[in-house]
Amino acid sequence: MPRPPQKPRSVSIRDVAELAGVSLGSASRVINKVANVSAATREKVEQAIAALGYRPNHAAQSLRLRSTRTIGCLLSDVTNPLYAKLFRALEERLRAAGYMMLLANGLNLAEREIDILGTFKSRGMDGVLIAPGSERDPQVLAAIRELGIPTVILDRDMDTRSDCVLFDHVPGMKRVVAHLAGLGHRRIALIVSQSANRPMRRRIEGFRSGHKAQGLALDDTLIVQLPHAMSPAYEAVHTLLQRADRPTALVAMGTNVLSDTLNAINASGLRIPHDISVVSIGDPDFAASHVPPISSLRVDLDQVAELGSELLLSRMRGEAGDAARTVHVTNTFVERASCGPALRSV
Repeated sequence: MPRPPQKPRSVSIRDVAELAGVSLGSASRVINKVANVSAATREKVEQAIAALGYRPNHAAQSLRLRSTRTIGCLLSDVTNPLYAKLFRALEERLRAAGYMMLLANGLNLAEREIDILGTFKSRGMDGVLIAPGSERDPQVLAAIRELGIPTVILDRDMDTRSDCVLFDHVPGMKRVVAHLAGLGHRRIALIVSQSANRPMRRRIEGFRSGHKAQGLALDDTLIVQLPHAMSPAYEAVHTLLQRADRPTALVAMGTNVLSDTLNAINASGLRIPHDISVVSIGDPDFAASHVPPISSLRVDLDQVAELGSELLLSRMRGEAGDAARTVHVTNTFVERASCGPALRSV
């Protein structure tokens, strides 16, 4: 009876260490991406890994190191380009540190977010980065408090003991209003989504504060709140522009809302910036190439990713104290050709 073919012996970490001419511990440190390894040792081990076609057994590593080398990321909706770009920036940094990210969409549904957080916990994630849509839901807050995993919250005001990266929306919005007021604009409209979460609350707060600081009366009908971030804005903006006392400047959320806003302006026979000025909240890719280029209030997502990653990694390494840490990211106003002096006749 012929013998069944023998399975080829799998390559082990001992084989890697032997070929590289280093100790088993040194090979292990390179494979697990530990920092305290010399460049020469790292190069020899990486060459041996490539030559042998070695693939780590992650299940065994997780048991041995009590680490899954995975990080959970909960965002409200990655169809929002801002979140897609942020995830990519986070992934680049954490992958370089040896971690794989698991992305989940909360879709602003508390029950879904609670389920996702439970999955992160049950799968033994080493850390999580989260921006839940249900910022004030008691059960979501309880789920975060009970995670028992290093956690960084992205731009949310949440009553937990987690580290946070917060965007400074208020000063940025005040800067936009000051710029438009300096050009003579007295009727400035704000087009945002209707949300109780921090970004929308702070943007509206900054818009109101900016009017107060400039001594401008604010007509509340000029604050247009759409059902959600991906809602069509064309009809609302077009209606606003048909008013006898129409605004002379618009501040609109980026991407879809901004695109609809620009279409409504064009359909109304208005020219930018001759008849109306426009500022985008966020800096979508087409803003700089639009004719004319659109002024933008933007946040540096690479900086957000850098700060968020470092907060999380240092917490996972046990280098942070017991107290929660908060870091702030400043919004930057990028002036382009979409803003001009207000027409006196309006």
